[in-house]
Amino acid sequence: MKLKILNTDNTEKGSVEMPDQFNEPFRPNLIKRAVITLQANRRQPYGASPTAGKRQSAKISRRRRNFKGSYGIGISRVPRKTVSRRGRRFIWVGAFAPGTVGGRRAHPPKAEKILEKKINKKENRKAIRSAMAASLNPELVKGRGHKVPDNYPFILTSNIENTGKTKDAVKILQTLGLKEELTRTKEKKIRAGKGKMRGRKYEKKTGPLLVVSKKCELIKSARNIPGINIIEVDKINAELLAPGATPARLTIFTEQAVERIGKEKLFL
Repeated sequence: MKLKILNTDNTEKGSVEMPDQFNEPFRPNLIKRAVITLQANRRQPYGASPTAGKRQSAKISRRRRNFKGSYGIGISRVPRKTVSRRGRRFIWVGAFAPGTVGGRRAHPPKAEKILEKKINKKENRKAIRSAMAASLNPELVKGRGHKVPDNYPFILTSNIENTGKTKDAVKILQTLGLKEELTRTKEKKIRAGKGKMRGRKYEKKTGPLLVVSKKCELIKSARNIPGINIIEVDKINAELLAPGATPARLTIFTEQAVERIGKEKLFL
């Protein structure tokens, strides 16, 4: 598969033969598994204290002829906590057993639960290759909701990696035909439900992914553009190429990034 190389002013420079990694068949089930594995391994273990709800200062006795016991009172043998007493008479509350008012949870989340998921190296690499190939399919990219320029897919010259200012990066992307896409990702809406009270007030849309060959000025200058992600080519993962496990993200590779994929045989 050959793709044209564009300059930052949207003029064609030439063409390049894409490496074999971009010929991988489309496997959405494998991509989803790789993304879910990444998301699961980011989770932090959490859970209730093992003694939560069991820290009462006084317990009711279950022995006969014990003045603290409940025998002969005509009440059920539910575990109870002593609230107060007057002589031999006790005031109890059943707030201990899970089935009672004010009781503890029966099965709270446990910190020892293993949240980690695993995936084979070959499967993960295959998922990345499949997601890379899907990102160059215009029909799949449009189906994901991106505003794709007419000349997509294309490769960018590596000059863009030296862009040091955000306004210059925005101007280049608009020149390449991504003006509608940047307008789409700039919009945000208030989230429905309780998530808005938990530091996730706004929902933002995912925009293009820029893949560069090395650590460069563009990583800093373009990171403030809404919806944009910039990543070094050897650090690509399935979630960046398929956010939310939905493949075919609008992805633009630089010329040197494609060279590195072929020369170093990345993800094979």
